[in-house]
Amino acid sequence: MHLFADLVGNIGVGVAAAGAAIGIGVVGGGASQAVGRNPGAMGQIMTMTILAIGLSEGTFILVAFLFSK
Repeated sequence: MHLFADLVGNIGVGVAAAGAAIGIGVVGGGASQAVGRNPGAMGQIMTMTILAIGLSEGTFILVAFLFSK
């Protein structure tokens, strides 16, 4: 029974890591397209990009601490 609980926790952390990686990839791709279309707004775009990446990583860290033992 204990082994199954550890396995479910590990799968949950893996899914959270995959979600965070996909989210960061989407944000990075969108930011590069936005800077390519409007280079003058690079400062504002990078600020929002860093905030979005931080939110994604923060969510993953929370999930990792909740599911890990």
